[in-house]
Amino acid sequence: MRTTITLTADADALVRRVMRERGLSFRDAVNFAIIAGLAPVERSAAVETPTFDLGRARVPLDRAIALAAELEDEQLLRKREQGK
Repeated sequence: MRTTITLTADADALVRRVMRERGLSFRDAVNFAIIAGLAPVERSAAVETPTFDLGRARVPLDRAIALAAELEDEQLLRKREQGK
């Protein structure tokens, strides 16, 4: 199908880069971009991550999130005082 489109400067630059890199014509580069951007995404195989039993925690974890927040706050204050 023949049609006329108006590309933004950014889109034109990207199409021209693909033309140079892959040695494609303008038509082929635009078609490639449309198909790559609009084609359904293929689902990849499920990734399984191995898990390991690390045993019981050696430190109490009931305050871990609160402690992490306090440490982050202290770090932010230190950076603020240093002017970073």
